Amino acid sequence: MLKSYLRHRMADRNIDDITQLIEVSGVSRNSINKLFRGTNLETLKLETLVKLCDALECNLSDLIEYKYESVS
Repeated sequence: MLKSYLRHRMADRNIDDITQLIEVSGVSRNSINKLFRGTNLETLKLETLVKLCDALECNLSDLIEYKYESVS
């Protein structure tokens, strides 16, 4: 299971909305929306996540978290 902390990182950097983050990061609205809403996170490219980390001055683990879920 993947969990996004994009909203937390945006608040930390005083970024109020997605449009502002698009301008700062150069990442598409579609990709940012996935993280913002926490949907289809597994389809995001690592390159996109790295761009966001650079823009938000955070580590990948600050932006997204993977939690193992047992399938049994």
